[in-house]
Parts: sequence; C-alpha cells; structure tokens
Amino acid sequence: MADKTGPGEIYDLVKSYAKQEIIGPLGGAGRWLGFGLLGSFLLMFGLTSMSLALLRALQEETGSTFTGNLSWAPHTITLGAISIVIGAMVTRITRRSL
Repeated sequence: MADKTGPGEIYDLVKSYAKQEIIGPLGGAGRWLGFGLLGSFLLMFGLTSMSLALLRALQEETGSTFTGNLSWAPHTITLGAISIVIGAMVTRITRRSL
C-alpha cells in the first residue's frame, strides 16, 4: 500500500528543510558580520584617536623643534606611524593560519 502524502505535508517538509539548511547558517553569518563591523569601527576610532594624540604630542610637547622649516615633520612622522600600524594589521589579516 502506497503512503499518501498531501500537499500540506510536503510544504511543511520543504519549509522545515529550508529553515535547517538556509536560515540557520545565515544567522551565524549575520552574527559574524556584526562582530566584524563592530571591530572595524572600533579599530578605526582607536587609530584615529591615537594618530591625533601623536600629532598633537609632537606639535605641542617638543618645544621649538618642529617649527619653521620643520613644521611638516610631525605630520610625516604621524603618517609613517599610521602606515606601520595599517601594514601590521594587513599582514595579520592576510596571514594564513597553519
């Protein structure tokens, strides 16, 4: 005797399968994406704050060292420091784990 399955049961079966195989993994991906965006924002905020602090410290706390013809030096030093930090972050992001 053949098993009689109605259209409602097939719909419920497809619906539960879709929840299990599609919606479940997307929930984990959404959480992963949320943490990634939060981390990116915090890194951006921290790098901006630290670079401004370094620039102001070089401009204000070094006395007359960076005045006149050397007024560009604090900006160049800060840009170099930012480049080093960003370079270190990129190498950590792109490094393959063993």
